[in-house]
Order: sequence, then C-alpha cells, then structure tokens
Amino acid sequence: MKVYQTNEIKNIALLGNDGSGKTTLTEALLYEAGLIKRRGRITAKNTVSDYFPVEQEYGYSVFSTVYHVEWNNKKLNIIDCPGSDDFVGAALTALNVTDTAVLLLNGQYGAEVGTQNHFRYTEKLGKPVIFLVNQLDDEKCDYDAILEQLTSIYGNKVVPVQYPIKTGPDFNALIDVLLMKKYSWGPEGGEPTIEEIPEDQKEKAMEMHKVLVEAAAENDETLMEKFFESETLTEDEMREGIRKGLAARGMFPVFCVCAGKDMGVRRLMEFLGNVVPFVSEMPKVHNTRGMEVTPDVDGPTSLYFFKTGVEPHIGEVQYFKVMSGKVHEGDDLNNADRGSKERMSQLFVCAGANRIKVEELVAGDIGCTVKLKDVKTGNTLNDKNSENRFNFIKYPNPKYTRAVKAVNEAETEKMMNALNRMREEDPTWVVEQSKELRQILVHGQGEFHLRTLKWRMENNEKIAIKFEEPRIPYRETITKAARADYRHKKQSGGAGQFGEVHLIVEPYYEGMPDPEVYRFNGQEFRINARSKEEVPLEWGGKLVFINSVVGGAIDARFMPAILKGVMQRMEQGPLTGSYARDVRVIVYDGKMHPVDSNEISFMLAGRNAFSMAFKEAGPKILEPIYDVEVFVPSDKMGDVMSDLQGRRGMIMGMTSENGYEKLVAKVPLKEMSNYCTSLSSITGGRASFIMSFASYELVPADVQEKLVRDFEAKQDKEE
Repeated sequence: MKVYQTNEIKNIALLGNDGSGKTTLTEALLYEAGLIKRRGRITAKNTVSDYFPVEQEYGYSVFSTVYHVEWNNKKLNIIDCPGSDDFVGAALTALNVTDTAVLLLNGQYGAEVGTQNHFRYTEKLGKPVIFLVNQLDDEKCDYDAILEQLTSIYGNKVVPVQYPIKTGPDFNALIDVLLMKKYSWGPEGGEPTIEEIPEDQKEKAMEMHKVLVEAAAENDETLMEKFFESETLTEDEMREGIRKGLAARGMFPVFCVCAGKDMGVRRLMEFLGNVVPFVSEMPKVHNTRGMEVTPDVDGPTSLYFFKTGVEPHIGEVQYFKVMSGKVHEGDDLNNADRGSKERMSQLFVCAGANRIKVEELVAGDIGCTVKLKDVKTGNTLNDKNSENRFNFIKYPNPKYTRAVKAVNEAETEKMMNALNRMREEDPTWVVEQSKELRQILVHGQGEFHLRTLKWRMENNEKIAIKFEEPRIPYRETITKAARADYRHKKQSGGAGQFGEVHLIVEPYYEGMPDPEVYRFNGQEFRINARSKEEVPLEWGGKLVFINSVVGGAIDARFMPAILKGVMQRMEQGPLTGSYARDVRVIVYDGKMHPVDSNEISFMLAGRNAFSMAFKEAGPKILEPIYDVEVFVPSDKMGDVMSDLQGRRGMIMGMTSENGYEKLVAKVPLKEMSNYCTSLSSITGGRASFIMSFASYELVPADVQEKLVRDFEAKQDKEE
C-alpha cells in the first residue's frame, strides 16, 4: 500500500443514533473502495464493524471500528462509532482524533436524541459536520420534513447538496445540486447513471443550487465578490467555499444515501475526498504544556494512543494517531507517560478486524500495532527529539453506578484484573474500590453500558458477577456545641491504663473565630487555646483540634493520641457509621496518672469522650446532592419535571437549546440510582442527561430517622 502524505489524508468520524445504519454504510464504503468483495449483513453477523461477540449477541455497536478507504489518491480514515449514548466514550475519542463528523440520520426518524447529543459534542470540539440522510427507501421516509426539522434546529447553516426525486421503496434517483446532475441506480445500486436534470426538477434544483452557491461564497471574501459580480461560481470554487465553510462550521451540507442498496455511496466518497478539510487545514492540537503541535511530517515523531482493543488470539491491539513526524516499522520510541521504551515491530492500517501491514505512517495518519510491552490508552510515544504528552480527550462524568461482586468470592482478584483491562478499552468505565462504602463500584454511562460489561465478564472472562445497589456516601456532622468527659481506667496486675479527657465539640465553618467562653448547664468554661491543628479530611470538610489544657492536667505528649482517638470516630460516625466532617474539638481538661497513663489510654478516652459529645450535639446526616442537566424534547418536559420533583429534586432553571429544552436541577444522589432507565422510559429514549457532584446538604428529618433505624437494625444483626 502506498504511503499517503499529510495533504492526502482525511480523518472522519461516522456518528449517528442507533439504527441510523452506520454499520451498513461502512460495508458499502469498503465494498465500493474494493477492500471487501461482498457486503456483510448485521443479521448474518459478518460485517467489518460489530465483529466482537458481545456486539453480535446484542445486535448493537459497543466499540468504535477504525477503517480506511482509498479513493481518488486520497486516504480516508473513518471511525464508525456506537450510536447509544451509553457508549459516548467511543464517539468523543473519535471526534478528538478526526477532523470532520458525518452525522447519519435514519430517513424514518430524522434528528433523534443521538443526533442531538453527537451534534453537541461536535459543537464543543469545533468539528465540521456533514448531515447524511440514510434509508431513503423506507416507506415512512419524508426527506423534506427532515430538512425542515434540521433547519429549525440548526438554522440556515443547513444546506442540502442533494435531494431524492422520491422516497420510499421505489427510491432509485437523486438530484445533486452541486454538480447539477441526476444520479440514478439499478436494483443492485453501485455505479450510478449520471444524466442531465429532468425538466420537471429543473426549477427546484436551480433554487437549491443558488442557496448552495451563496452559502459557499459566504466563507471566502474573493468568492463572495465573484458571486456578487456573476451570481455563480465554478465547481472548483464551490468546493473551495464549501471546504472553508465546513472548517469554520459556517455550513452543514446535507447528503443522501441508501446504504442498504449501495446507492449514493460513491458520490459521498467523492465529496469526502474532494471537499472535506485536510488534517493540515484544521486547528492544531496542544500538548500538556500548552504548546501547539503541527502535523508536520518533518517534525519530531509523536504518536498518541487513543484506543485499545483486546482480540482473541492476538491480545491487545493499540490504535494511534501520528501527531507529528513519521513512524517506521522497527522504530524505537519512548513512552512519555510511563518512562518505558517501546519498539514498533509492526505497523498496520485498519479495516475492522482486518489489518493491512505497512512500513511507514506520516503525520495526521491513523494506524494500529500489536505486541507493545507497556502502552495504555492515552499514552504518547516520542522519538528522542520530542517531549510531547497529550490529554486533550475529556470524558463525561458517569451517570450510572452499581456495586459489583464476584459470585465466587475467590474470583474477586481475577474480576478486578478483568475490570481494569476493560477500562483500557473504554475509559468511561470507572472502577473504584471504595474503602468508605466497603464495596467495589463500577461507574458507567447507563444501564445498557453496565449490562454489556456483565455479559463480557461472564461470556469472555467466564467470571460470574452480580450487581447490587451501591451504598450512599453519607456524611455526619453536628449542629450545636456539646460537652463530655470520659475516664478510661484499667487495672490488671502490673502497669494499668489511665486517661481522662474533658472536651467540647461544636460545628465548624471556615473563618469562625477562635473559642473564648462556653456555658453548659449554668457552668462557664473559659478557653485559652495553646495550640490549634486543622486537619483537612480526605472525604471533604475539616476537623479542627484545639488544645486548651492548662496547669499540666494532660501532658502535651498525649495530645496526638487524643486526636487519633477522635479521628477514629470521625471515620465511623455514631449515627450511620458514615464519615463525620466539619467539627471543632476543644480539649480543655483531664487527668493523668504518673505511672499508668500512656498513649493508648488517652486515645480510648478521647475517642469515647468525642462519641458521647457528638451524640449530644444535635447530630445530623448530610447527603450528596448532584447538579443534573436533562436535555428533553419540549413535549415531554412536564413528565420529566414531575419525575424529578418526585425524586426530591429542586428545579433550578430551564432554557431552550437547539430544539430541545434543557432542565437544570439539584437532586440527591440516593434518588438518581435508576434515573437512566426511568428517563428513557418516560421519553421513549429521546432525552439524555449529565450529572456532577454539587455539595453535601442535610437530609430531611424523616429520611434521617429511617437511615438511623436501618443502621441500628444492621448493628443488632451483626452483634
């Protein structure tokens, strides 16, 4: 295979809602380019994409598929992405390493929730978008309605380049208003018949042609001047204008295909090869030091590894983009993230499960390799002249969490190894061994996402696992000041144990003044702080520990032991065993014994005195509250609001965004456990949401009572 140069390479992400036909389009593109001899079918489980067993079992894409086609001396690297928002990690990765998004629409449904989500990602990353209407042969397809819908959502930047003469089962022809030709196909599709536009279509085609010419001219001053003079542009000028418009997101061209019948696919490839911006025409990526890295073939070599696949009989397949320079088979490179050395023993270009061996890849190109020693997703390999590292891919926060257990506890370690391997393939799976909750947690993007993980664990790894409801990381705090003292005394032949601690606890907040006087039961306690220690707690909040002992009642050397005892109770609050936070402790008095006092005595006395005071200080439970943004179709807004309010959610605001409503709310984490599933059910899968931690807030009294009761019952059972 020839070595393509940077100015001959185009990188494209293929996006679209589930069911829009991405896998079928991939087959047609590869068939037209001659990479496969016959088109596979999803039902026959013989497609280039969706070749993993889990994908064939469920009938949907789980992983992105990287492939290339050669067309008119150009190389098109295409990444076919899963449509479900549960697998958003693959779409975001693809968008970050490609330069243009082709957004596929199902001719029956138009712009669905997946379309909206994917478009939002392209917006954030500033990537050009081409809309591609597929399944024009569906009897419910209404192209004009889809065009109207796209324009109402995305405005006048939506510009059709083609339109079908008719849709439905008889679809076999379309008008191309860039070339001003009619394309038609026989029943088998493939190579089109290209003719002049029929009389009955000329007026409509000319109107759409003028709109396209004007849109192309708008993105280049020279073209705009020419357009004003002659009201037309040549084909090459239009291509140039469209390329600049695409790169600036000044226009979103609309194309048509019927991928299942291989109609319109060649023309699409022509357009991608001729008009889509090259790697060199897109904004440059910055490394972690903020320096711009140009895809320069003569620059130092840097490879960014964006995806790991694990394949039977091969092991890990590592996919990379050449960010700068060139890479040859046999090159020795340094891993900037792990400090190790790697040899690129084999280089391939990708076509799904098939790989074609190459000897060299240059800046801007995408390839894969195998048998690397120590390269993980997100790593950078450099030659000796480069010090680049990259971390430009930002993944969304998880939305769905489950505690996971191996059915056979002896397989727990094996399960953890498998989970960590899977995370290499999909960074949106987050695995956490929670010391606080005493559970292994798997965080993902939805129920669908975690169901896939379970299938793979049980079928590929042969480890039976079960999911459970995750515990909630509550916090405990106090609402008023309280005092307690405790004497620890133990005599058992020889040296005994003795320690007595008198202390005050109160709620702590940032910037509160130092304590001076307290009154409890008519008795006054004057405080003279001798030392103060602020302990930032790893679970949030603070413990402030003040030594106010006068007259040597407790030796200063025992203070760390008292603090240790207090910390032990902070780690296991008395109400529910949750972490406590935001407490100030003042040790103001106590007693010690010249022989029997030691550190353990004061640790136990401090722990018990703190526990007694905490229970008298109006203890309260805090719960994690999350900021939730829901993107919902306007006709489902009322149902979604009611559901959130039923989850103790507080609606903070509403705005309209590109045809969808955005609802912002604060909701307790406890109530978000099955929200993915409920939202999908309420809206027929047409809504999506994101969530992020906001703060800890007091739980309502009835909720607190139930939590305390449940904890006490659990303690009794354990005793």
